[in-house]
Amino acid sequence: MSDKITNIPFSGTPEQEAQLTAVINEHKNQEGALMPIMQKAQDIYGYLPIEVQTMIAKGLNCPLEQVYGVSTFYSQFNLEPKGEHLIRVCLGTACYVRGSQDILTELERQLKIEAGHTTPDAKFTLEATRCLGCCGLAPVIMIDDDVYGRLTPQGIKEILDKYRN
Repeated sequence: MSDKITNIPFSGTPEQEAQLTAVINEHKNQEGALMPIMQKAQDIYGYLPIEVQTMIAKGLNCPLEQVYGVSTFYSQFNLEPKGEHLIRVCLGTACYVRGSQDILTELERQLKIEAGHTTPDAKFTLEATRCLGCCGLAPVIMIDDDVYGRLTPQGIKEILDKYRN
């Protein structure tokens, strides 16, 4: 697996950059402007790649490290785009004791990404969560709004194939 944050190249448009510039100009003289600007930037781009963080840092005349620090501290910010399908693996107690770590490991193997990342084709984003509220079906994953329970690693490929087509 790569130690890059994302394998998906940045593809911002001039229109998005103009929107971000307008947001920065609107807020830059206000105290505490960084968070609202970053939230709007994520609304515009869908995530906060280093290119967007750099634009924010330059626009606010602040260190890039400060913008990066905020973007990595708060879980509301995404450093890479979300895939077409969001896969959430429950690692809550009931699921964990019934093998959800093995399910997560199999998903990482098949998708060739680690939890918290998106496949290079932007088809899947894989996330580990603490509880999906389906303890009676443990171990559980959700793909978009679909719940899959009582899973084994052997059944993962068949489930993924439904979303690959």
